[in-house]
Amino acid sequence: MNHIVTLLCAVTAIVSSAAEPALSAETAAKGASGDETAIRKVLERFGEAWNKHDAQAFSMAFAEDADFTNVLGMSAHGRTDIAKFHAPMFATVFKDTSLKVDKVQVRFIKPDVAAVDEWWEMTGARDRSGREIPLRKGLLNLVMTRQDGTWVISVMHNMDLPASQ
Repeated sequence: MNHIVTLLCAVTAIVSSAAEPALSAETAAKGASGDETAIRKVLERFGEAWNKHDAQAFSMAFAEDADFTNVLGMSAHGRTDIAKFHAPMFATVFKDTSLKVDKVQVRFIKPDVAAVDEWWEMTGARDRSGREIPLRKGLLNLVMTRQDGTWVISVMHNMDLPASQ
């Protein structure tokens, strides 16, 4: 008798869970759309901070334990070090730069993890001797994560693109 009761309970649980509606594609798309909008807003503030040459505001787009690698392979770990890394450059070689985003592509790996590509153009950069560098184009490869309800950059790799792109 106990086996029959156990079996009936198991069947009831299976049937009940199967009867619960799954998350609709439309509902999932709306959630992803909201998250994509939030990601794009973080990137917008990131670009605004760059164009104001504000290392502290720039670093706020990053997670506390983020990893950053620039086009030369130099890196910084953590929001504080990312701000320290950029402050002297915003005061010198990047002090007159203007960053423009051409395109952003977001791919959700999991609901709270996204791979993001951001194509950018920069004018106004100078080399160490003070000569202006021609228009630069590049690509940011980002891993963004939702932490405590906020999207942040957890990993960033930056690269220059060839002049022909």
